[in-house]
Amino acid sequence: MLAVLRCLIIWVLFLSSACVNAQSSFTEPEVAKVSKFKSPDDGKFDISAFLDQANGFVPVVIPITDPAVGVGGVLALVFVDKKGMGEGIGRPDISAVAGMKTDNGTQGAFLADSRYWRGGRLQSMAALFDADINLRFYGEGEALQSDEPRSYTLATRGGLVQAKFKLGESRNWLGVGYLLADTQASFKIFPDFPDFPDIQKQTRSSGLTLAFSHDTRDNIFTPKNGNYLDISGALFSEALGSDDNFQRASITGVHYRPLSEQWNLGVLGSASFSFGDAPFYLIPAISMRGVPAMSYQGRQVAQVEAELSWQFKPRYAAVFFAGTGRAQNLFDKFDTTRDATAGGLGFRYLIAKQYGLNMGIDAAYGPDGMAYYVQFGSAWMRP
Repeated sequence: MLAVLRCLIIWVLFLSSACVNAQSSFTEPEVAKVSKFKSPDDGKFDISAFLDQANGFVPVVIPITDPAVGVGGVLALVFVDKKGMGEGIGRPDISAVAGMKTDNGTQGAFLADSRYWRGGRLQSMAALFDADINLRFYGEGEALQSDEPRSYTLATRGGLVQAKFKLGESRNWLGVGYLLADTQASFKIFPDFPDFPDIQKQTRSSGLTLAFSHDTRDNIFTPKNGNYLDISGALFSEALGSDDNFQRASITGVHYRPLSEQWNLGVLGSASFSFGDAPFYLIPAISMRGVPAMSYQGRQVAQVEAELSWQFKPRYAAVFFAGTGRAQNLFDKFDTTRDATAGGLGFRYLIAKQYGLNMGIDAAYGPDGMAYYVQFGSAWMRP
């Protein structure tokens, strides 16, 4: 899959060069025909004009190399509409449809939409998902870890809706949302005996979410300056239709700072907490480039990651990143702690100049070796 990804990137770069080199051979009507994929400023490959169309979209191919779910990919169509960017907060409407599949049998489909109303003072977000995800359970903390983690499948389907309201003329928002998911967890206790029945449990998780956010980023896709803060909590209870009673809370902060005309620094810090009888797959986990999904879980999880970007050409940038996280269970039967550290480097191309949108690839090295990520905008992008 990595070889295919490299071919795709080379093809895109070749296409941008071909458009520039062939410019003199086009007649005027032909130039107009292809101008939607070429910047009028520098003649480089650029999809800003294409996104300006009512049906403008970006096809995104994202390889999956996470050891937790195998090798595969996500194919997504991302629709961007900036009709409201001149009003209020100046954020575009974004819709996406995506499907995924990996070699371990994981597959799924997703729909998502983020939209602004009332001159940018009201944001609505909605999503639907249907997925069968094959993972490995490592336990919660070092005492439950094993060299041979249990394989399990999550068959989950559901959706969420959320509304966020801007507070006056500030950059602060209050949000309320609702999540509903039906999930069947199936454990293969004896993988060497396929006729032995799996242990299965069907669970409905239904909860109310409340959030406060502060956003001064200069761009939603690839910020270079500003801050983002999100404080959220979720209440899952039988009164709201959930099978289990539990709570989750999290805080995430991101800071972007230009160091010079070519260098830019970003820092992310987050902490997540789980209380009550949360299903094991909803317990927080370290989530960063290079760390396998759901491998480091704990009732309390904290992590920090830094990224340094070098804009060595107007459209080309290199990124260097590193981070560390801790998953722990301080108040459970097992007082355990696990740490994970990862880092790597990446490449970015300014694919839509008018939107400030970069795309590229990151190669990260973590506890289980190398992993690769195709990035659409920032690795920490928040809508």
